[in-house]
Amino acid sequence: MTAFYRDNGSLMSDQLSLTALAEEYGTPLYVYNRGAIESAWQEFSKSLAGHPHLICYAVKANSNLAVLDALARLGSGFDIVSEGELKRVLAAGGRPEKIVFSGVGKTAREMEAGLDAGIRCFNVESPSELERLATVASAHGSKANISLRINPDVDAQTHPYISTGLKENKFGIGMDEAMTTYRRAAELESIEVHGIDCHIGSQLTKLEPYADAVKLLIEMVDKLAEEGIVLSHIDVGGGQGIQYSEEESSLDVAAWATCIREAIGERDLEILVEPGRYIVGPAGVLVTQVEYLKSNEDRHFAVVDAAMNDLIRPALYSAWQAIEPVETLDRTTETYDVVGPICESADFLGKQRELAIAENDLLCVRSAGAYASVMSSNYNTRPRVAEVMVDGDKSHLVCARENVDELFARESLLP
Repeated sequence: MTAFYRDNGSLMSDQLSLTALAEEYGTPLYVYNRGAIESAWQEFSKSLAGHPHLICYAVKANSNLAVLDALARLGSGFDIVSEGELKRVLAAGGRPEKIVFSGVGKTAREMEAGLDAGIRCFNVESPSELERLATVASAHGSKANISLRINPDVDAQTHPYISTGLKENKFGIGMDEAMTTYRRAAELESIEVHGIDCHIGSQLTKLEPYADAVKLLIEMVDKLAEEGIVLSHIDVGGGQGIQYSEEESSLDVAAWATCIREAIGERDLEILVEPGRYIVGPAGVLVTQVEYLKSNEDRHFAVVDAAMNDLIRPALYSAWQAIEPVETLDRTTETYDVVGPICESADFLGKQRELAIAENDLLCVRSAGAYASVMSSNYNTRPRVAEVMVDGDKSHLVCARENVDELFARESLLP
């Protein structure tokens, strides 16, 4: 589904123009499209139809309550990495029995919160975590359902900051240690072994890394079965990539599902998958206004009202996202660095972009539904921006713009 398109030169989301939304809610502004979110989720549902499965949306990609609400209404599960995300999912109507708890540093308090809520499963990432979880569950008077997150040492062929399946990464349990850890888990009275888990990285657009990782997991499933440790599910993680530029392509979800199902074969294993970026990335944009156009000799700058605190991906990952005018107007085309007002040279949204713009024009940063607003900050005491959900001919304010007074309301002067 195309969440954003042009109509007579104006960028639209469903039946609403981004210009009208900017006039109503101000800029900078995040705009999400409900239909696009639901359509992307349905791609996984349709591709895995006929095989027992659970789609657990990765909350870290975009944790806005309205996004979680839309997915919960579809029957989605959720992949969380903190107590805060657990509370968000429950507040949005998510079912606890469809929640899996990932993350390398779960505290005893977070484990207790998961047990209290009755979540489906903890994805355990180290032998030490297993022992702590067993102690917490025993004190809680319950059993903790677990899978072990395996680090298969598979190269995801992506940016090093979002690669998570190599030995050098902090995530998961190495292949050599995994069998011993499973045996230990099977001995613990307060632990119930259910599955095996793997997440090798983010923004994957090729099938090979998935195929390599799942093949290794299946081999371990079979070895465990030979020892009497029978697993009921395989969690193949997330990381399904999207198209950020014309030179890239998004992951073929249907082909991905076929690859996973063929690797599992006739084994009685439910498939869990944890997509995040693929669900919400293309369904969101950031709308920003051009404040000034300036030149330093041969370099031209479009200074906009959005900044790295609003969208940090370009500064953090050198990420490329398409930038285009909201309205197609009669302007002179120039090559601009699109930069923000923050006092950092890393404060840019895009460099060397061909744009036909003037001061006060609106720009749209594409594919900004994932790892965008959710990673924003208040650097330079800048209020975080408003977020809007478009649904047909209606828009809903799903996160109000902060004001400056709120930013230091919790602080105090010295006595």
